[in-house]
Amino acid sequence: MAERGGRLPVKKTYKLYIGGEFPRSESGRTYEAEGQNVARASRKDVRDAVRAARAVQPKWAGMTAYNRGQVLYRVAEMLEARTPEFAELTGDEAEVNAAVDRFVWYAGWADKLAQVIGSANPVAGPYFNFTVPEPTGVVGVLVPEEPPLLALVSRLAPVLVGGNAAVVVASESRPLAAIELAEVLATSDVPGGVVNLLTGHYSELAPVLASHMDVNALDVTGSNGDVAELERLAADNVKRIVRGSAQDQSPWEIAGFLELKTVWHPMGV
Repeated sequence: MAERGGRLPVKKTYKLYIGGEFPRSESGRTYEAEGQNVARASRKDVRDAVRAARAVQPKWAGMTAYNRGQVLYRVAEMLEARTPEFAELTGDEAEVNAAVDRFVWYAGWADKLAQVIGSANPVAGPYFNFTVPEPTGVVGVLVPEEPPLLALVSRLAPVLVGGNAAVVVASESRPLAAIELAEVLATSDVPGGVVNLLTGHYSELAPVLASHMDVNALDVTGSNGDVAELERLAADNVKRIVRGSAQDQSPWEIAGFLELKTVWHPMGV
């Protein structure tokens, strides 16, 4: 109880992040994690998140690669400005610094992907032949449990830099850093819906993402369930399955979420 003349601090409400907004779960459910009541997303929340991601993905992919890099760099700036807050949540300031650096590193790759992953191909004929990378589309991401912030950034940044939109299932046991990162995204220049963040039980949400017919790829790096079952569900729409690292950074992490399109063009006479 507050002392006479004092006040109680406002207790934070931890919500979902869908379409640039912070709704409660449509089910009204919560679960306890890290000493807080956190929204427990439902099947309908997954469907709403996929719908929001699909609606905005063409706009995000249509931005210039340089512009996407600037946006991700802005996310790094906003995250770094809240280092003490994230360090308290994660218990490790070094993890926060590494997450900031990772956003900066991937931001720098935005306008270099075509040169490194694409190519000009030699052909026997009067044609130019080019291979160019394009985004896969809407990507579901199952974030590893640990480390809660760096693992999220390590799996999310490669998805975004190539022009994809994401539906993310945060760490089930340590979701608070992810929810705080959603606030960073909402106050940076990332269009609403490019990142949609859900908290809840992996066992409930992962199969819904895997079987959703409008999700183009699923990152199962953080799956704590039956990956073979997720692959079986994903096969219905030939969904790409990606397994990566909770901490590594590499341009090939980006390549896992890209399609390669080959273009033929006749030479002028």
